[in-house]
Amino acid sequence: MLRAFCIRPLSQALLGLVLAAVSLQALAARDIKRADEVFRYSASATAGVIELVWDIEPGHYLYRDKMKFTAPGAELGAPRYPAGEVHADEFFGEQIVFRGRTVVQIPYTLTDAGLTRLELELRSQGCADWGLCYPPQRWQATVDLPAGGATAGSSGLPFGRAGTVSQDDALPAEQAFVPSVSVVDAFTLAVRWDIAPGYYLYRKDFAVTAPGSAIQPGPLQLPAGVMELDEEFGETEVYFDAVTLRVPFTRASPDPQDVELVLAYQGCKQGSICYPPATVSARINLPRAAATDLPPPPVSEQDRLFGVIAEASLVSVMFVFLGLGLLLAFTPCCLPMVPILSGIIAGQGDNVSTARSFWLSLSYVLGMAFTYTVAGAAVGAAGGQIQAALQTPLVLGFVALLFVGMSLAMFGLYELQLPSALQTRLSAIGGNNSGGFLGTAIMGAISALVVSTCVAPPLVAALAVIAQTGDVARGAFALFSLSIGMGIPLLIFGTSAGKLLPKAGAWMNTVKGIFGLLLLGLAIWILDRVLPGIVSMLLWAALAVFAGVWLGAFTGLGDHPKPGQLFGKGAGVLATVYGAVLLVGALSGSSNPLQPLDRLTSGGGAATEHALPFQLIKTVDDFEAARQAAAAADQHLMLDFYADWCVSCKEMEAWTFTDPAVQAALADTVLIQADVTANDAADQALLEHFGIFGPPTIVFYDRSGAEVQGQRVVGYMKTADFLTHLGYVLR
Repeated sequence: MLRAFCIRPLSQALLGLVLAAVSLQALAARDIKRADEVFRYSASATAGVIELVWDIEPGHYLYRDKMKFTAPGAELGAPRYPAGEVHADEFFGEQIVFRGRTVVQIPYTLTDAGLTRLELELRSQGCADWGLCYPPQRWQATVDLPAGGATAGSSGLPFGRAGTVSQDDALPAEQAFVPSVSVVDAFTLAVRWDIAPGYYLYRKDFAVTAPGSAIQPGPLQLPAGVMELDEEFGETEVYFDAVTLRVPFTRASPDPQDVELVLAYQGCKQGSICYPPATVSARINLPRAAATDLPPPPVSEQDRLFGVIAEASLVSVMFVFLGLGLLLAFTPCCLPMVPILSGIIAGQGDNVSTARSFWLSLSYVLGMAFTYTVAGAAVGAAGGQIQAALQTPLVLGFVALLFVGMSLAMFGLYELQLPSALQTRLSAIGGNNSGGFLGTAIMGAISALVVSTCVAPPLVAALAVIAQTGDVARGAFALFSLSIGMGIPLLIFGTSAGKLLPKAGAWMNTVKGIFGLLLLGLAIWILDRVLPGIVSMLLWAALAVFAGVWLGAFTGLGDHPKPGQLFGKGAGVLATVYGAVLLVGALSGSSNPLQPLDRLTSGGGAATEHALPFQLIKTVDDFEAARQAAAAADQHLMLDFYADWCVSCKEMEAWTFTDPAVQAALADTVLIQADVTANDAADQALLEHFGIFGPPTIVFYDRSGAEVQGQRVVGYMKTADFLTHLGYVLR
């Protein structure tokens, strides 16, 4: 053992000597210059500002954060650096570095009024691109001060942050920053800012409003700027020379109009003054807008449908959206309405005719269509979210209690009907069956807004037409056709129930009991959006055990059981066992009824909430910080809008985001997620900022921090389609 301990250090020492020899040979092959030859500098002073000029040899750079300055007899302010470049450094990580000619301005205030020169001490460190890093350097520079230099109590700057102006060569704000506004089309403006040399504008302080006018500007489309180390705000994104902002807007009227815009901005003179926030007015003439004036349909599905509504004939729009609604009817968002309608028909009594089933189904579908159309048009015109409007605990609790009441009526606890006085009045108006039809229509209306909570591209397209063009009629017709298409399978299923359901006897009670269990499941599914996950698990466990008991899990079969009894008992035993497993999972902390034992199988650790490593954001500022960080790191960014009550969101998480190919494609992408489950003021502000009607919506940004236009994903997207989409937006 002693021999082994002796040999190991010896071998390591020999290896080190070999590597050192190789390194020295490599260094000798290069023309290595001294630090003072690579990083040359000169310093001069004006009233209140020391100007330090570095001349850095090609292939070398200086670290910004390694620069330090001191000067006895003077107080130095925060240095003003030029815009450097982001450098992924093997020694210090991501750093801002300077190359070539670099000018650093250092404000100063003399503490000794008698000084005529300053002894400026500089500390810096730099490297060569090929791998050599110089040790930290200390330099000395003698700076001659101008007559009447800055004395104590004076900053030496033209004006400070408070905006007090002094005499120097700074331009007035209206000359340093000159805006011009042009009309791109009937729904887009372009605002160009011409910036004087040596001045810059802050990216974060741009705003465009139109107070008192009939237009509403949307989120500004800004190009990526450069990073500037600012005394007030730290490292901030700014623009030099010129910048053009695109301003999409919506309008309440298509008529031509004069609009007065208010443009907000703030800027600085580099190394000198910073102007206070300011506004300037600009008047524009908007041309007449029509649906045919809208831009060509972009790539994304909802934008293509936007173009269909805007450009096609009204008859074509209605047929297209009728077909789209028919497709949406088979999504998980609409399937819960099947047991609701079936339960209504089954609850009508033992003898439900085919004709009555048809009229009940039609009442349900028309109630759903009417509410979708009216509420959708109103919400689209107001710019709100149609699916979040009724996702409050109070409304969801009321609907859940309504389903529980219907379920108990299915089990024969009582007969559910309208009060006799109201029933008599309705009968006098429209016949004996009016009450049932009205109640069914009301249930269809509630189902449309509460049970079906998915945002899909056709719905977003219709709402966007209403919100952006003010054409409520076309959007409303599209919504009506969409909802009728969604209701066609319900109409067929409901009408056939009049033939499929048994007319009388014990079988009818069994079928009504099955629908009663389905309605109880719907009540729990609705409450799952507002209840803690463990509480929902306990409710599912209770329902499973109750279903097992009702199916005969603990009932004797007798000597000669019928096949139906055997099947019922087997199903009851399975339901009871599943209920027990749910109970164990709930007690272990699980909240997923499809994987009730995930906490136990993972060793008691917390279950993974999202398959992708999303960073959660809450506000617009959170998003901007993530976007700028991604742009600085030269990475794409994906923003996902999610909510617990959104069925398609959970589909994306369960099926698309868990796919290994999707995860591999997004490995180098910054992933952020906005959870808008609460639908509070911050959530609504975030959705309004992006012009989003609700989740699921995914927005992509390129490496410069600009949105990839026309490529938003709305609604559930299958893995193969999503991978194809990623191949385009992440190229």
